[in-house]
Amino acid sequence: MNGYIVLEAENGAAALALALAYDGTIDLMITDVVMPQMGGAKLAAALASDRSDMKVLFVSGYAETTFQRHGEINVTTRFLQKPFSLKTLARKIREVLDVEKASAAAAASSR
Repeated sequence: MNGYIVLEAENGAAALALALAYDGTIDLMITDVVMPQMGGAKLAAALASDRSDMKVLFVSGYAETTFQRHGEINVTTRFLQKPFSLKTLARKIREVLDVEKASAAAAASSR
């Protein structure tokens, strides 16, 4: 999709196993907030130590405010409300990756 290598899993537990077994870099994980066997927030937390540089984009059909109340997910920059088009998804992927790169570059230049 748009030049990205995509790894696909059918649920949270399968995604965790896939990510842990994958030898390459995973720059971004796109995960639904609500999934069978393991939700997106728990999946991201489980991978945080093994893939500390991996960015996460959460998607859901539920309202953003639901997740803000629970404090589990940063919905301000890393959330995409369903339904969305492929064009919108591609734009959001680029936004998440670029914001993180700009923050890293700014931090490196201030040292």
